[in-house]
Order: sequence, then C-alpha cells, then structure tokens
Amino acid sequence: MKTSAIIAAIACTSASAFAPASTVSRQNTALNLKVGETAPDFALEDQNGKTFKRSAAKKPLVVYFYPADSTPGCTVQAKAFQEEIQSIRKEFKADVVGISGQGAESKQKFAQELGLDFSILADEKDAVRKEFGVPKAAFGFLPGRVTYVLDKDGVCASVYDNLGDAASHIEFAKDALAEMKPAKKAGFTLPF
Repeated sequence: MKTSAIIAAIACTSASAFAPASTVSRQNTALNLKVGETAPDFALEDQNGKTFKRSAAKKPLVVYFYPADSTPGCTVQAKAFQEEIQSIRKEFKADVVGISGQGAESKQKFAQELGLDFSILADEKDAVRKEFGVPKAAFGFLPGRVTYVLDKDGVCASVYDNLGDAASHIEFAKDALAEMKPAKKAGFTLPF
C-alpha cells in the first residue's frame, strides 16, 4: 500500500516536468501582477547612472525581468531586444527596460559589451521583482525570466513567463504591443 502511494506521488510530481515551459497570459496569470492591474511604480538606476521611473514613461512599456547580467540566456535575450528596439520604438511608440538584481556597475559592463540602446535597471535588493511578483525558477534557485507588457497608463496588458527560451520574449512582446496598437483609420473620408 505504501509503495503504490509513493509511486503515485512520484508520478504526479514528475508529470509537471513534461508540462510546457512557458505561460502566456492575456487574461490572467498565477503571478502577482495580473493582466488588467496597474503595475507597481518604481524608480531604479540604469547602466548610465540615470534614474528610470515607470510612471514617467507615458507610453507602452515592455518590462522584462531576467536572472543575471552576462549569462548565456540573458545575453541572448538582451541581444534580441537590441535587434528589435528601433522597430519597437518606431512601430509601437513603446520602450523596453530590462531588470535584474545586479548593481549599476554590472549593468554598465553588460550594456557596453552588447551595445544596448535601452535601459537595463539595477534592482539590487530585488524589491521591484518582488512587487511585480516575479516567481523564482528552477525549483527556487534562480530568479525568474518574465516579461510584462504595460500600456501607456502602466496597466498590465500581457504577461509571459519562460525561463528556458529567452529569445521568445521578444516575439511575445511585439505580438502583445501589436494587439494594443489602435487600428489604422481608412485612407479616405466620405464627402458628407
């Protein structure tokens, strides 16, 4: 009897290992910041020593949390955002900020190595990460990799949680921004 209970418990917990690695939500999420809620305001120092304040953005904002500067997955993610930053700014009138727990010196080095043209912010005590409710990954050993897309008022429009596929966050962000973009008006008007 004990053996079958142990086997059942192992089977149930092992099944989650085969579940999809990402969580995409345009409706709701298990994370603390939910779609439709206003994101916490924050002010953090970027790689250039400037303070970035969320509420001062006044345009759509992609806020991506990543585990650490200069690590392989985080480098892939930052490079991918860098490749799309001009397109994001031009097409969607939005901006991007990356946030992790290392200090401003680490951010400066990381940004210089990659030639980043967007702000990466130092959240040294993980206060902002906690306010957003970004979960830990890898059984609680690593900070999570989660992207939030906020509208111009700071309201969360979409959430994407995927530690394993860093590059996928960029396409997710662009898709979410496209959904927020107002439809273009017809190129003609009626004469009456």
